[in-house]
Amino acid sequence: MNPVQTQPAIDAATLLDSQMRGILVANMLHKFPEMKAEFAHRGVGQMLAFLATGVDSEEPVRPSPMVDDFWHAFLLHTKAYREFCTDRLGKFVDHQPGFLDKDEHGGGKALRARTVDAITTAGYMVDSEFWPELDIANCSQCHANCHNSPKHNTAQAT
Repeated sequence: MNPVQTQPAIDAATLLDSQMRGILVANMLHKFPEMKAEFAHRGVGQMLAFLATGVDSEEPVRPSPMVDDFWHAFLLHTKAYREFCTDRLGKFVDHQPGFLDKDEHGGGKALRARTVDAITTAGYMVDSEFWPELDIANCSQCHANCHNSPKHNTAQAT
């Protein structure tokens, strides 16, 4: 169930300076030549909403496969990514590939719903094109099974 938003949603793309957004968009367009620039701009925003929401989440949240691709593109710019995390989010957000216990955290559907609800509750826009429908989300939600877990030991970050 999605919480009701009473204020206009924030475009998380505004969390990152326009120059770095442009670099990430260009990287994604190079990697995925069939992708439209407008879609890539929106994807950067969804990735940033995921990061901003997950940084303080009590429960693990997980990106969709497409949002994870945008996250990977940002991670390749390690200095800019580190500065964004520390300056805008207050701490570094580890990219934690691995499997979460389905009994403890629910399967792909539960994690996807939790992530979208958390993004909405945090006040960010959710672009449904980047978050698969619940009835097709039976997997881990990510081809690499990546997640941001608050229980992750940062000394073991990948």
